[in-house]
Amino acid sequence: MRFLDVRTDFAFKKVFGSQQSKPVLIDFLNAMLDCAGEFAIADLEIVDPYQIPLLKGMKDSFVDVKAVLANGSQVIIEMQVLNVEGFEQRILYNAAKQYSSQLHQGEHYKMLNPVIALTFTDFVLLAKMDLLHQKRRQTRHHPAKP
Repeated sequence: MRFLDVRTDFAFKKVFGSQQSKPVLIDFLNAMLDCAGEFAIADLEIVDPYQIPLLKGMKDSFVDVKAVLANGSQVIIEMQVLNVEGFEQRILYNAAKQYSSQLHQGEHYKMLNPVIALTFTDFVLLAKMDLLHQKRRQTRHHPAKP
């Protein structure tokens, strides 16, 4: 029996980005994001991976899989086999584009939801990293009032 190589675009999108595979994606994200118990992902919506340019002349971008979790967090998932120049910047660009495209005129910044960018590569992306994955979290610190 032969299996599809999930590193190919077709197989990756079929396994993780189709409505039929929604339970697989939920289990996968719970495992990758270490979500369990009350924090476990129970539901998500798989959405169009095309990231529409907000302004004329801006670069189009696509991601392999994009989903919105029940809590509003947005997840973009990429599988990359070839180590192309500028790939690290592309990851940040796609995440920033997803984050910045959430608000419309008149909406408050508190309405922004987290964006989670998961990237799987078939090469060493960050050679100096000893960790299997890297988490970047931006938090706000509000000192206690006297």
